[in-house]
Amino acid sequence: MSQENEARRAAWIHRGTTRPDFAEVPGPGEESVWDYPRPPCLVPDARRVEIRLGSAVVAESRSALRLLETASPPTVYVPPEDVDWSMLREAEGQSHCEWKGLARYWHVESGEQKVVNAGWSYPDPYPEYADLADHLAVYPGRLSCFLGGMNVVPQPGEFYGGWVTPEIKGPFKGQRGTGGW
Repeated sequence: MSQENEARRAAWIHRGTTRPDFAEVPGPGEESVWDYPRPPCLVPDARRVEIRLGSAVVAESRSALRLLETASPPTVYVPPEDVDWSMLREAEGQSHCEWKGLARYWHVESGEQKVVNAGWSYPDPYPEYADLADHLAVYPGRLSCFLGGMNVVPQPGEFYGGWVTPEIKGPFKGQRGTGGW
């Protein structure tokens, strides 16, 4: 993990709580998205990640990275060696993240099933996020996603790819009334 990212991660772990009054208070073993840093940090996650399109396994890993950013549930990035790239087709277009750089998008196909713009990756991220190179992230509202055996709920809003699990407390960017966050 890059030195800058490790410093952000350490600062996040040791920082004092500055979450807003409207934020849910996390209990033991829970995380508030309002305690996540900006700029975001990467945290390794050894829980089993499984991404499916129907019964076909798109990716399976115990070496994922979670990107933690203020106000959003974690986005999970799967290492390239744990992805079945034969199911992915590069999509047209790209987007730019101020932190990570240019993203490319992917369609996922299995048999007759096709999910358009199901995920994205950063082929050449900015140096601070070099650990994300070619890792795959997907929208959990478009594919079936599991983290540690739990079915993931998608972050609200069409643009966001956060993975909501029971230990993650909000409210989250993307919910009604959060357009100004």
